[in-house]
Amino acid sequence: MHLHSAPEGIAVREHELKYHHEVHGGSDAIAYGLVEFAAWIADTFFRNRYGHRAVVLETVAAVPGMVGGMMQHFKALRHLRDDHGWIKTLLSEAENERMHLMVYVHIAKPTMFERFIIFCAQLVFGVSYFLIYLFSSKTAHRLVGYLEEEAIQSYTEYLAEVEAHHMRNITAPDFAVLYWSLPFDARLREVIIATRRDEMHHRDVNHAFADRLR
Repeated sequence: MHLHSAPEGIAVREHELKYHHEVHGGSDAIAYGLVEFAAWIADTFFRNRYGHRAVVLETVAAVPGMVGGMMQHFKALRHLRDDHGWIKTLLSEAENERMHLMVYVHIAKPTMFERFIIFCAQLVFGVSYFLIYLFSSKTAHRLVGYLEEEAIQSYTEYLAEVEAHHMRNITAPDFAVLYWSLPFDARLREVIIATRRDEMHHRDVNHAFADRLR
């Protein structure tokens, strides 16, 4: 199961695009602080190299859904109860983010050094996120919500660069066209819009999950 983004002609409402969950309490503050630190690292390494930044971002973003789905699976088994759809939602999120990664690897073609950064980022974040989820699933989901807010901003800036002709609006990869059911002549602009719409959905889902946890 994957997400379908809004067609090119459907504008994203400004309040949906710029939504930010206000920080309330220590759990939110920890999650937001970690994301801000990660954003600073990404800015330091990649600045306006948005395609390469997207590759690293999606490598990290594909971790939480898999970890969360696994933890919710174990929780449902321990408590002998239904998961209320959380497992399927989280695993679908992980698969969706992995597809994003495949698309932007094709577009950006990361160097060997960037591949090494990806390996390190995934290792550190994977272990860290597992521990965060183990001790506070609320903090973990809030962290993902804030991470998606950062992703939305990054893709919005990427889109602006393409629309201003500062970056080439290359032809969309064939598998991206098939995955999102884009027009056959879709280009990078449409791919970014589709990706951003997915990230908006993940943002809303994870903030909603965090709101339901204590």
